[in-house]
Amino acid sequence: MKTLRGVIRGKAIELSEDPGLREGEQVLVTVSPLPSGPSAAGEGLRRSAGAWAAEADEVDRFLAWNAEQRRADRQVSEL
Repeated sequence: MKTLRGVIRGKAIELSEDPGLREGEQVLVTVSPLPSGPSAAGEGLRRSAGAWAAEADEVDRFLAWNAEQRRADRQVSEL
């Protein structure tokens, strides 16, 4: 499965790149418009969070490690 960007031209979709399929091959298409402007704060995080569901424990460990690194950096810079 591949995600491509494209532009609607009437009933056709002009793709931004070659889909790698043979001419005349049938495909299943799901269409969703791209956001037109800057997204709301945190929207990218909300949209990507589901991808982390299988690695929730690993994400928790990373976030704890990251917070500890930030605390250590602040302690050093305060000296």
